[in-house]
Amino acid sequence: MAQTLLKVSGLKVAYGGIQAVKGVDFEVREGELVSLIGSNGAGKTTTMKAITGTLPLNAGDIEYMGKSIKGRGPWDLVKEGLAMVPEGRGVFTRMSITENLMMGAYIRDDKAGIASDVEKIFTIFPRLRERKDQLAGTMSGGEQQMLAMGRALMSRPKLLLLDEPSMGLSPIMVDKVFEVVRDVYAQGVTILLVEQNASRALALADRGYVMESGLINTTGLGKDLLNDPKVRAAYLGE
Repeated sequence: MAQTLLKVSGLKVAYGGIQAVKGVDFEVREGELVSLIGSNGAGKTTTMKAITGTLPLNAGDIEYMGKSIKGRGPWDLVKEGLAMVPEGRGVFTRMSITENLMMGAYIRDDKAGIASDVEKIFTIFPRLRERKDQLAGTMSGGEQQMLAMGRALMSRPKLLLLDEPSMGLSPIMVDKVFEVVRDVYAQGVTILLVEQNASRALALADRGYVMESGLINTTGLGKDLLNDPKVRAAYLGE
């Protein structure tokens, strides 16, 4: 069995005065794609923010590569190979596409490798190449999502966290996002995917966790959850 890359134990997080995460345990093993699904307000994004150090923990611990990362900031974790594509994309709106990608590589100093990776991102997302000098703030939501994913990949992550990557996108863009997620995973990057499109997320996942009201209430193989009558009724509209 592959080693555990991320282990979340007894996680409790308050957000805006509300106990949003109430004691969550889960793990992501090296080489896996794990999906965390649940209804809006279940605590998924809060969990992701706690893992990446943008929200403080009330209780519990988060271990990455066998060491606690509790209290460490996101800028520090990127150096360790942990990168996140946040909900809402978070691109630098007044910077060009190329400048945004370079920001993803700020921890690196291998100029040839950086240039090679920019070329790879442009191959994955030809639309970014076409508009490489355009300001990110003038792009469509789908294009910004491409850019946010490309920027995260520029850090060469060991673990990539994706928070609602398909939210608000057209069906064509949703297809593209999931195609890229599948390709990145196939290249050996471990992925934790938070996604409201439960059917697409579970279809890709090795394993999944179902979160409800700040707690995980169901876990299993992605294919098993996809066929679970309770999960289908609650999250797949059946």
